[in-house]
Amino acid sequence: QVQLVESGGGLVQPGGSLRLSCAASGFTLDYYAIGWFRQAPGKEREGVSCISSSDGSTYYADSVKGRFTISRDNAKNTVYLQMNSLKPEDTAVYYCATAPGLRVGALHSHLYDYWGQGTQVTVSS
Repeated sequence: QVQLVESGGGLVQPGGSLRLSCAASGFTLDYYAIGWFRQAPGKEREGVSCISSSDGSTYYADSVKGRFTISRDNAKNTVYLQMNSLKPEDTAVYYCATAPGLRVGALHSHLYDYWGQGTQVTVSS
């Protein structure tokens, strides 16, 4: 019933930009916090950004702060991650996630129960 589908990944050169989308179905995402996470080969899954439903607060990992922006379009039931000034170290599979009753987001993956399938982002020249 609850589904999250990521899209927008691809191959870009360093310094380029991508916008990832997380489309929700089975629930109205404006009542839920949404998190973006990423995982590179041989690396632990790490939190990238999240947005809360209660007050719209946003949070970013230090590694992406100032370069990435998370936003919500309630009319489209979609959350976006705008990624600018991309670096090779941003290469990873990116996932969006939520959980029942989650209102305030955090960059801790264990808090999230529902995950999308992931979308690959590759930053390389």
